Amino acid sequence: MAAKVLIDADQFRRTVARIAHEIVEHHPDTSAIALVGLHTRGVPLAERLRTLISEFSGGTPAIGSVDIALYRDDVGVGGGRRGVVPVVGETVLDFDIENHSVILVDDVLYTGRTIRAAIDAVFDYGRPPKVELAVLVDRGHRELPIRPDYVGRNLPTNRGERITVQLAEIDGSDQVLLQETT
Repeated sequence: MAAKVLIDADQFRRTVARIAHEIVEHHPDTSAIALVGLHTRGVPLAERLRTLISEFSGGTPAIGSVDIALYRDDVGVGGGRRGVVPVVGETVLDFDIENHSVILVDDVLYTGRTIRAAIDAVFDYGRPPKVELAVLVDRGHRELPIRPDYVGRNLPTNRGERITVQLAEIDGSDQVLLQETT
């Protein structure tokens, strides 16, 4: 089945800008925060947010990235994807984590398990004073008690649907698609 465009490039740009404005409203001292993107699409989103926050506030937050491959709760468990050996990417947290409020940045929030893994990964580097979550899309279906602090769009879905975020840096265009998986 063909994918349906839920957010086009112009809406995408406005949505990311709104998230950046909300972060600035909650964090007037942007030098005290660190944007930490989750691989893969959370990293360029964090970089975009950093640029916009710098434009809006005059301050520049720290930036980092985290790979959660080894922190997933489904690695090495049972059939399907769970039995697959993870490909481990790079985690870069080149700032004093204990002196920065960390804002995790991801493209889609679904069950919450990815975010739980990201929190575990960050805590292996130290204990930040605060951890928040910014997501472009919240699609629902939480399995863990995790809630985003900054949400671009709430797009409730059925479990048989898939939200795909495309970014110009990776995919050549900015858009959010809905696809049937069953």
